[in-house]
Amino acid sequence: MSADVIVGIQWGDEGKGKIVDMLAQKYDMVCRSQGGHNAGHTIWVDGVKYALHLIPSGVLNPKAINVIGNGVVLSPESIIKEMSQFEKLEGRLFISDKAHLNLQYHALIDQAKEKLKGSKAIGTTGKGIGPAYSDKINRIGHRVGELLNPAKLTNSILEYFEQNRAIFDVLGIATPDEKELLAELNGYKEKLAPFITNTTNMVWKALDENKRILLEGAQGTMLDIDHGTYPYVTSSSTVSAGACTGLGVSPKDIGIVTGITKAYCTRVGNGPFPSEDFGDDGETMASVGKEFGTTTGRKRRCGWFDAVAVKHAGRLNGCDQLALMKLDVLDGFAKIKICVAYELDGQVIDYVPSSLDGLKPVYEEIDGWESVVGIRDYDSLPLNAKKYIEKIEEVTSVRVGIVSTSPERDDTIIRG
Repeated sequence: MSADVIVGIQWGDEGKGKIVDMLAQKYDMVCRSQGGHNAGHTIWVDGVKYALHLIPSGVLNPKAINVIGNGVVLSPESIIKEMSQFEKLEGRLFISDKAHLNLQYHALIDQAKEKLKGSKAIGTTGKGIGPAYSDKINRIGHRVGELLNPAKLTNSILEYFEQNRAIFDVLGIATPDEKELLAELNGYKEKLAPFITNTTNMVWKALDENKRILLEGAQGTMLDIDHGTYPYVTSSSTVSAGACTGLGVSPKDIGIVTGITKAYCTRVGNGPFPSEDFGDDGETMASVGKEFGTTTGRKRRCGWFDAVAVKHAGRLNGCDQLALMKLDVLDGFAKIKICVAYELDGQVIDYVPSSLDGLKPVYEEIDGWESVVGIRDYDSLPLNAKKYIEKIEEVTSVRVGIVSTSPERDDTIIRG
């Protein structure tokens, strides 16, 4: 049995939560492979909104096992708060002992460094994700398994502060009080110890037993540390290959890869965005689509569907199909644009260059439609909505296998 992958192929916020939640009803195990509590997956079920940041989206399937993999940077404070939404998670949620800790001082470092950058700030969430991954790569980080020995971990953290005192003084970050830090870590151990385990072996065993496994990541391909719009990216590998390293599975274990994309495009924070719309259409998308970050509350920048970037991301991830989200947000537009190429230095190109700076979008237009809200059968979609989907398939070279027509779980078209 293979593990299927859900991956965002824009700048994050594509609607992965709804699709993972919907598909998770058919899976035995749902695994999160990377990122931290800077990610936000919003799920609507029977009118109730769930905002998930670290817990896999399969948590709403009472029969599914949920795994937080070694590629995640975990904020104990955030995960404990998130867990409090659910009555019973023991036996259903497992956290890798090899995942790295994102502690409170990581967020302080993140915020202080962003402030120092001034107008050149990347626009991070300030949640400490980058500093936590930096410590991991610098081999000075701490892993979740270390929470099981709070006294030893306290000493290690205080040694870290002592060794880097000059840096912390410049950033204005005080050394933690030893007793307070120990009490904090003891509290984390009390809450999290039952969930900490070797998740790699769990996933391997599930594969060997032919269990159905779904892997989900955070953010989107265009924020990938290697393949995104560097330096305006996240600190981890957001592509499907990152699911392998983030959980300890082989590329041979990967099955169907589904790329999640909005029917338009959004981005949070700074960085290039070729198809951004600065006029009324962009404002309408933001208003109707309720485009505010699940994690930060920041307003998202909105624009037209960038088929060039989606084709690029589809190839990077080996997408077998696309899930087109929020098609209903485009209801009522007289004309709908699709970016089918870029203009760079007077030349038209149909690929994503290493830098997106200076690109101008080349658009084609599709006539709009009245409403798709709640439609659950592809043939029942308005003709122009189907033309729009077919144009996306043509330009991206990836089939649209799933179409979302409202935030509700069941308002989804699955094409056979």
